[in-house]
Amino acid sequence: MLDLLIIGSGPAGLSAAVYAQRSNLDFKVAEREFLGTGQIARSFRVDNYLGFYGITGYDLGEKFRLHAEELRVPFHTGEVCACSRAGDGWKVDFLDGRHLEARALIWAAGTETRHLNIIGREKFEAEYIHSCAVCDGPAYDDKAVAVAGGGDTALDTALFMTNFCNQVYLIHWMDQFQGNPVTLKKLEDMPTVEILRGTSILMAEGGDRMERLVLSSGRRIRVDGLFEAIGARPCTDVLKNLTDLDPQGYIVAGEDGITSCPGIFAAGDVRTKQLRQVSTAVGDGANALYSVLDYLKSE
Repeated sequence: MLDLLIIGSGPAGLSAAVYAQRSNLDFKVAEREFLGTGQIARSFRVDNYLGFYGITGYDLGEKFRLHAEELRVPFHTGEVCACSRAGDGWKVDFLDGRHLEARALIWAAGTETRHLNIIGREKFEAEYIHSCAVCDGPAYDDKAVAVAGGGDTALDTALFMTNFCNQVYLIHWMDQFQGNPVTLKKLEDMPTVEILRGTSILMAEGGDRMERLVLSSGRRIRVDGLFEAIGARPCTDVLKNLTDLDPQGYIVAGEDGITSCPGIFAAGDVRTKQLRQVSTAVGDGANALYSVLDYLKSE
């Protein structure tokens, strides 16, 4: 039985792995995709991770991965499908029929972003369709963007983008917004914001770059980029009957990563937190690992 199994090879998981290796633990990192580095790899440009201004998300993820590989962090490729008690530890089952057992788990599986189903998505998603305004918003200085969604994330994204853009379109398929009415009122009063209710995005058009969005109303709007803010789903289904989750499915845990279930720790975007960024994920991984060390000593 391993001392520790880390689920996820994004910034939180790899950060925990680096500290685990330096602590001489017998552990592995379980990754769903071979040589995976998490969702950061999808970000076209990262300007807010200290020391790596202007780096692409893919390159930053590769640097994280290389750091772990240089320390000879052991990886196991496979998608987790079940988790259960095994003596004093945990048994984690994978879809391919294999399983691993460990005394403790760090759950750092991240989230899955919900995406719009629009024509032209594949052509533009790498550079012009985003889900993180903090990560990619500053690249649209003095440009026009659309924000799709009707909850707090969409409203906050639209408001954040007014710091850079000369035009922001807030598009929601319903007539009523579910987000904070105070934020909505601010947006309604801004001359650079146009709110389009009861409207869906059907298609993205352009040549080498995104130029227009075609709406269900038949209208075409000129934009340089699109921000999807229609929600994210934490990858915590396997843990539903094991530890406390909030109403959205995020693991209830503080900065120490300690959950309601002894032996299971949370790190990164899967846990309840104010800000989901690379910097907080890296910190989560380190904190969770030290909580694991305390837990293993106390067993």
